Amino acid sequence: MDILEGLNPAQREAAETTEGPLLILAGPGSGKTRVITHRMAYLVRVVGINPRRIMAVTFTNKAAREMRERLQVLLAGSVEHLSVGTFHAACAAILRRDGEALGLSPRYAIYDDEDQLGLIKRSLQDLGIDPKRYPPRSFQSAISSAKSQMITSAGFAQRARSYFEEVVSRVYRHYDTLLDQSQALDFDDLLMKASQLFQNHPDVLEKYQSRYLHLLIDEFQDTNITQYALAQQMAAKHRNICVVGDPDQSIYSWRNADLRNILNFERDYPEARVVFLEQNYRSTKTILEAAHQVVSVNRDRKENALWTDNEEGPPLRVVETFSESEESQFVVGEIDSLLRQGESRHMDCAVMYRTNAQSRALEEAFVRYGMPYQVIGGVRFYSRREIKDVIAYLKLIYNPWDSVSLARIVNVPPRGIGQKTMDELQQWAKGLGLPLYTALQRLAEDRSASPLGARSAQALAGFYSMMEELARQSREQGVVELLDNVLQASGYKEYTLEQPDGDDRWDNILELRGIAAQYQDLKPPEGLTLFLEGVSLFSDTDEMDEKKDLVTLITLHQAKGLEYPVVFIVGMEEGVLPHIRSFDDPAQMEEERRLCYVGMTRAKRRLYLVRSLRRSLMGGTNANPPSRFLKNIPAKLVQTTGLFGEEPKPAPRPKAGGVDLSAGDHVQHPRFGKGVVVSCTPVRDDQEVVVVFDGVGIKKLLLSLAQLTRRD
Repeated sequence: MDILEGLNPAQREAAETTEGPLLILAGPGSGKTRVITHRMAYLVRVVGINPRRIMAVTFTNKAAREMRERLQVLLAGSVEHLSVGTFHAACAAILRRDGEALGLSPRYAIYDDEDQLGLIKRSLQDLGIDPKRYPPRSFQSAISSAKSQMITSAGFAQRARSYFEEVVSRVYRHYDTLLDQSQALDFDDLLMKASQLFQNHPDVLEKYQSRYLHLLIDEFQDTNITQYALAQQMAAKHRNICVVGDPDQSIYSWRNADLRNILNFERDYPEARVVFLEQNYRSTKTILEAAHQVVSVNRDRKENALWTDNEEGPPLRVVETFSESEESQFVVGEIDSLLRQGESRHMDCAVMYRTNAQSRALEEAFVRYGMPYQVIGGVRFYSRREIKDVIAYLKLIYNPWDSVSLARIVNVPPRGIGQKTMDELQQWAKGLGLPLYTALQRLAEDRSASPLGARSAQALAGFYSMMEELARQSREQGVVELLDNVLQASGYKEYTLEQPDGDDRWDNILELRGIAAQYQDLKPPEGLTLFLEGVSLFSDTDEMDEKKDLVTLITLHQAKGLEYPVVFIVGMEEGVLPHIRSFDDPAQMEEERRLCYVGMTRAKRRLYLVRSLRRSLMGGTNANPPSRFLKNIPAKLVQTTGLFGEEPKPAPRPKAGGVDLSAGDHVQHPRFGKGVVVSCTPVRDDQEVVVVFDGVGIKKLLLSLAQLTRRD
């Protein structure tokens, strides 16, 4: 068979370009996954490259799984030697094999977001820093940002310029110390440590450079500085690096993605060939043109003239409602209408929003009218309490130095080991300079050696003995047998079933057992290693149920990479989309525009842009003007409707100092200083102006009393 059969000319060019750097600029719906997989198949079947010499990395398990499934067909099942996975999974495997060169144990634990936050809180406690004054999340974000730029704790301390940065540097250093003591890595460490391994040990880098002749990177616009460094290191020998992406879909700067990586690729690889994938196979002409008009306003982009042979399609529906509850009622009612007309199923419809908080009103409406739905980004399966508990047992068996897992399950189920006892144990261990588990071992061997009371010492010794026996079993048993023994020895099954919602929680544990069965045939401890690694690297969208007939409620950020016949984007208002935080930052405003573009291009047939005249968010009710993005869509592409028989009339624009004010205007207040206008609402004979002031926050002012002046 012709491996490239069915590809259009641009796709075929991208697949057949096999030597040297290649930049594939792929717009939404242009078949980039198809191109990547066919290119890999072409390398194997036509060029004759050994599959083990090809590595492809992407950002989600879902995308990696889809690649593997397609390659399974193209290569008739011979995909076991291909390296296809996420950046984090690839680095985790590299560190398991060669991390000892950095002093890293092959049995290191991977800490997820909740584990990291717990360790940050412990760092603040150890350092005597008030978490009310400095929120733990702010430290977590600052440390993650530093690691994504390959800045170590020592490097951060040298760069600290403000008092807060000095505090962060102390927390960063202590946080890393606690990670080392627990023989654990956080998600950012997986990338940074892998890059440090390559940088400090050229022999290790040479091994991977020699093995991988071809490197393919999907969603390149989402890479951060560390990921780009890893890509450059891996591809430096052969320079066969193929990157696929779209600057117009770069929406993750808050995750430290750096748009410059894709914009500057041709500068870093002057000999690079550039291929544009411009034919869209997903959306109607109307949707595609409207989305292009929204994103084309941006400056930091590469023009990609998307086109499609698809039909014109119906006009976009811009719908104006009075409140978020009526907005939700409209969405449910319209989906019901599409269902009754036989045009769509529940699973064909997605409702997208800027922030998770917007899902509340939507969920209330879906429940009230009995319409089936799923919320993506709610309580994840692996974040459920009972699942975290059972996995913590397995993590501690695998890596006894994992202090976060130890603290989580030492008294679950209750066994008489309270927080006071744990505090005393930690203080004793700290005084001896021992890891927590080593102190536990010493206490079990000689209870009189510790300052703890007899009852507490006995309870801790009993816990230690149980864990040691389970650790012994882990060297002989498969994952499922080990999990069963954990549930029995710990009494966790009885503990779970005694709770009011115990049956549901037990069903979740049985679901986990089913997942563990996939690793049962692997020899111990390899099965446990891969099982724990898999659950640690799971993401929100991996839990989507694409087989059940459910409407999907999802944030715009999470919707990237997905597609639906019918899409509703709610909250098309100033302060919501674009978000209020972007008003005073041109770069952030461009990202908000790209986010809107991503949402619009998820739609195949129908696209609804819905706004509310009044919305309750952030603890207050605001009257926000329409999103500026709506103004960029040509009128010929839009059908605007309201729910009150006629279109809501725009409020008269308030004036300050003889100058018109509108959302986005910069103003000056004699007391609050500089600010940006969010909204203007008529109130009797006056105007209520909502302004975000620098360093002060949101203020609602009456225009007649506010003494606002406009700033250029």
